[in-house]
Amino acid sequence: MNKEYKNIKVIGFDADDTLWVNETYFRDAEEEVGQLLSHYETPNKIDQELFKMEMVNLPTYGYGVKGFILSMIELAVELSNGTVSNTVISKILDIGKDMINKPIELLNGVEDVLKELSKDYRLIVATKGDLLDQERKLEKSGLLKYFHHIEVLSEKHDTNYIQLLKRLDIEPESFLMVGNSLKSDILPLVNIGSKAIHVPFHTTWQHETVSKKEANGSEFKTVNSLTEILDLFSAHN
Repeated sequence: MNKEYKNIKVIGFDADDTLWVNETYFRDAEEEVGQLLSHYETPNKIDQELFKMEMVNLPTYGYGVKGFILSMIELAVELSNGTVSNTVISKILDIGKDMINKPIELLNGVEDVLKELSKDYRLIVATKGDLLDQERKLEKSGLLKYFHHIEVLSEKHDTNYIQLLKRLDIEPESFLMVGNSLKSDILPLVNIGSKAIHVPFHTTWQHETVSKKEANGSEFKTVNSLTEILDLFSAHN
């Protein structure tokens, strides 16, 4: 085992874009709505305005598909000066329902990694999003059997993780977090004295991006895929 992880007893995993595909569906939905509203604005402008709308609504709606769709509808009303048709609104709602009902597409090697690590470590899920939607995805994923605890957080700041670890009686130095977002899954853990492994996903929501300056100096490991984590915990390391 890599000596850096010799004190680890509990491993936390983000869910969306760490265990399964998620952000890709949001980008596809944005493209569909861009086409629906194309006679009001250009696709690029619609993307920009949608992101602004999501940020304004985030404290009210939180993360997840439902807040995303409500922001889309609000944007449609705003861009059209209140003239958007019921047909368009109905189509936006259908896009949201389709997103919620997407089959779960596990990322490469996820179940193998969880099966192996669960033999020696306590595994938990620490994710953001809509509670009902995340519970549904976890159930459909077939991965619930590997986890001791599921936590759906409203935010992933230092304080949220401190409270979570305290509630679960986990010492920060014995905890490792694995996730695709530097902002939500990696830097907060480094800040509180835990370990973190970054597994980048090819698509990242603008809200989750961080600058090189923000990440500079933080100690964390980056791997190309989840399966590489097993190498870090294998006996020969």
